[in-house]
Amino acid sequence: QVQLVESGGGLAQAGGSLRLSCSASGRAGNAFVMGWFRQAPGKERGFVGAFWWGSDGIYYADSVKGRFTISKDNNKNTVYLQMNSLKPEDAAVYYCAAGNVRNVRDKREYRYWGQGTQVTVSS
Repeated sequence: QVQLVESGGGLAQAGGSLRLSCSASGRAGNAFVMGWFRQAPGKERGFVGAFWWGSDGIYYADSVKGRFTISKDNNKNTVYLQMNSLKPEDAAVYYCAAGNVRNVRDKREYRYWGQGTQVTVSS
């Protein structure tokens, strides 16, 4: 069993920055993928980025590439999503997710989800 807790959401101005954190407990070793997804009102939950704990490869959605950065602290079992140059369209509830997945962009493959944290971007 894996528990995920997100934090760090809030209000930012367009062009500003926020950093989200996802603390994971009960992680099942390096086989796990950690992903970030977001869901705006009336829209499907969409992929933001993901990585494998055991590798350095990180994947991003095209819409956030160059603006968002995922990092991890292995000692703290914590994953971060640094969001820069925020746009109004980035406003959503952001979720971290974990699981043994093959397609990191497919939300259906993730077994564990956090409760989500709200990000609001004012224009």
